[in-house]
Parts: sequence; structure tokens; C-alpha cells
Amino acid sequence: MTPFDLLVPATCSGCGRAGSQCCATCFASFGPPTRLQVPGVGPPVWTLAAYHGAARELVLAFKERGARPLAAWFGALVAAALVALGPPPWTLIPAPSRRSAARDRGGDHMLRIAREAEIAAVAPVLRLAAGVADSVGLGAGARRRNLEGRVQVCGPAPPGTTVLLDDVVTTGATASACVRALRQAGVRTNAVLVLTSARPHRPGQ
Repeated sequence: MTPFDLLVPATCSGCGRAGSQCCATCFASFGPPTRLQVPGVGPPVWTLAAYHGAARELVLAFKERGARPLAAWFGALVAAALVALGPPPWTLIPAPSRRSAARDRGGDHMLRIAREAEIAAVAPVLRLAAGVADSVGLGAGARRRNLEGRVQVCGPAPPGTTVLLDDVVTTGATASACVRALRQAGVRTNAVLVLTSARPHRPGQ
């Protein structure tokens, strides 16, 4: 706790309750990995929560509102989930952000979470080329075209259970483009793990 915390006590980014950046009730919005049906991605896609309510508020607070301490909370969730996705050693590959978005957020938000999942190696090898637009409001086809040929692999990934890590899956376009780029670079993606899913259909096995 810092002197600033004593003057301005922390409030939960999910519900506004005083006490901590994430209260126990909102933290419980996330559960163990649930398998999703996401056509076209390839490897299994797993989510820790649906993208609504407290889970959505926490992701937005971390991603867009500067609630950086939530990285440790998300990192703990990711570390616990890895055990269900495959045997160690694990390698996390953060999904890339647009450079302008990363600057606005004070760095790559998914890389920050990956580094907090201390049981896994982190391989920040994915980059987005220039010309990628903000995907908010784009349909499935537009999202695919937005990323086509613009996901770049900038280095090798350590061996082990390789997991692509992202915050939200909607159409699956980002996951698909990242997996395809990694495959073309000779890196096999064993699983995709997202904090939340905004997909309209129910999770399935």
C-alpha cells in the first residue's frame, strides 16, 4: 500500500466497491477455462468469462482506463488456466496491439498480463504491420480483411505448450490471423486463451 492509497482508497474496477482494485465477487466472474466453438481458428479456443458484467468492466478498466494493477489479477487467472491447457513448459504469446493503441495504454496490455503469469515463458513475437484499423464496429469479414497479411512474426518461440493470449474473442479473426502467421513461421499454437468471450453463441465442447 502506498501513501496515495491511504488518501484515496482503492475501489473495485468491476463494481466500484471500496477496498481493492478487484473485489472477490468480481474476481469470481472469471472461472476455469471453458472451450468455445470458434470456426476457422484451428487450435482449441478457451475463455475464462463471458464479456459482460463485472468481467467486461474489469477488462475495459485494465485495457482502456489505466487500471494497471489488474495485470497481476489477470496474470494469476492465466497461470491457473494453463494447467488445464496442456503440460509444462508453457509459452505465452500475447496477441499484438496496434502501435498507436499500445502507446495510448502505456505499453502492450496483453504482454503485461503474460509477464504476470510467472509459471510460463513469454514470447512477444507478434507484431501488427501498418494499416491495421481499430476493429471496434467491424463485422467478421471486415475484421478478417483488416488483418490479412498484416500479422508479422518477429522471432522464435520457446518449445513447449504454446498458448496465444488475448483479452476478448468476438469473431475469431484476430486469433485466426495470429495462428496462421505463427504456423507460416514454423510455430505451432497448441491453444488460444482469452480472458473473455463476446461471441453470441453458447460455449461448447
